[in-house]
Amino acid sequence: MADKTIHLQESKILLNTLIEDPDRFEEYHATEIAKILKEIYTQEGQESFLEFAQRVPEEYLGEVLLELPVNIKDEALNDLSVSKLVDIIEELDSDDAVDLMQDIEALDSEKEKEVLSSLDQENIEEIELLKKYEDDEAGALMQTELFSAHLDEVIGDAIERLKKLKEEEYLDNINQVFIIDKFDMLIGIILLEDLITFDFQKTFRDYFDKTHKIIQKVQASSGVDEVVTIFEKFNLVVLPVVDNQGVLVGRITSDDIYDIIEERATSQIYKMAGVDDVTEEDKEILSITKKRGIWLGINLITAILASLVIGLFDETIEKFVALAVLMPIVASMGGNAGTQSLTIMVRQIALGEMSWSESKDFIRQEIIVALLNGMIFAILMGVIAYFWFHNQSLGFVIALAMIINLLAAGTFGAVIPLALKKIGTDPAVASSVLLTTITDIVGFFAFLGLAKAIMT
Repeated sequence: MADKTIHLQESKILLNTLIEDPDRFEEYHATEIAKILKEIYTQEGQESFLEFAQRVPEEYLGEVLLELPVNIKDEALNDLSVSKLVDIIEELDSDDAVDLMQDIEALDSEKEKEVLSSLDQENIEEIELLKKYEDDEAGALMQTELFSAHLDEVIGDAIERLKKLKEEEYLDNINQVFIIDKFDMLIGIILLEDLITFDFQKTFRDYFDKTHKIIQKVQASSGVDEVVTIFEKFNLVVLPVVDNQGVLVGRITSDDIYDIIEERATSQIYKMAGVDDVTEEDKEILSITKKRGIWLGINLITAILASLVIGLFDETIEKFVALAVLMPIVASMGGNAGTQSLTIMVRQIALGEMSWSESKDFIRQEIIVALLNGMIFAILMGVIAYFWFHNQSLGFVIALAMIINLLAAGTFGAVIPLALKKIGTDPAVASSVLLTTITDIVGFFAFLGLAKAIMT
C-alpha cells in the first residue's frame, strides 16, 4: 500500500508540474495523462479526479478524456461546463470531436445541443457531416482535416500553405499530399519524403506519374470491415476517403484502426466467456450479475443435459467404479480439442477470412487433425487405464471413446461458428456453450455406452 501511495504522489506532482507549465504537456501522450487521472480516481475518488481534470488545459483534455474508461470519462463530462466542453471540442480533430459529442449526447442530450450550438459554424458543419454516417461505415471513422493540392498547383505554394496550416495547428500526422483535379476528385498521392526532393518552382503535374496514381482509397459509405482489411493488407498509415463521385472528403488514420482491432479482440474474448464488455466497464454490480447470470443459467441447463446422459448408465457405473474416475478425462479432452478448432474459426470469421464456401478445406483439416490426435491420445490413455485398473476392456473402451469425442469436437468446433453465422447469430456468443454441450454429451454417451456394450 505504501508503494502505491508513493507512486500516486509522484504522479500528482508530475501532473501539477504540467498544469503549471502547459507547454510541457506536449512531452507526454494523452494515454499517460489519462493513466494518472485514472489512478487518482481509483485511489482518491471522484472529487480529487474532477479537481485535476478541470485544471488540465482544454487543448489537451479532449484527447485525455477519450483515453479514459467509459465510467470515469462520463463523470468528467457530467462535471465539465458547456463553455469548457466547447473549448475542448474545438481543439480536437473532427473524428475525435464527433466521438466526444456522441459521448455527451448519450449522457445528456440537452447539454450536447448547447455545446453544438455554441461551436463555430465550421465545426458544426464537420460534426453534422460525420454524424450522418452509421457506426459501421467508413465515414464515421474519417477526419476532414487533410492536406491536398491541385494537380496544376505550384509545389512551393502548396508547401507554404502546409506551413501555415501546421502553424495554426490545424493539421497533424501529415506524411503525404493528396492530389486532386479541378473537380476535387482524388487522383493520386505524393509522399512528403518525395515532395522535398522536387523543384518547388514546378507544379505537381510535372512530377505526377503512374506510381503516384497507384492509390488505395475507400468510399465513405463502405463498411468498416473493408477499411480494416485494406489497412492490414497494405500496411497503411492513412487511407483517403471519397464520396460516391470520387471527391476527396476525408482520411482515416491508423490509430483509429488500431482502436477498432483492439475493441473487436476484447469483444470476442468477452463474448466467448459469456460476459458483456460494455456491462463490465460500467462496473454496475447488479447489471454485471444479471448478464453473467444469464449465461450461467444456460450452462446449468447444458450441465443437466450431460448429467441426464450419465444417469442413463447409472447401473453400469455402479458395476465399474473406474468409469466414474475416467469420465471427466474423456469430456475434458473433447472440450479442449473443440475449443482449439472453435477459437481459430471464430477468429477467422471475425477477420472476414472465412465464409461457408471457403470452409470445406478448413473443416477437412480439423477433422484430420482431430482424428490423428484422437488416435495418439487414445493409445496413450488406453495404456494408462489398463495399467491403472488392470482391465484390458476398460483401456479399449476409453481409447475408442476418446477417438469418437475428439473427432466430434474437431468437427463441431469448426462447423458450429459457421452455422451460427449462417443464421445471423454472433458465433462468439453461443459457440462455446453449444460446443461444450456436444462434447460432454458425446463423450459421456460414447464412453458409458461402449462400456455397457463391451464390459457387461
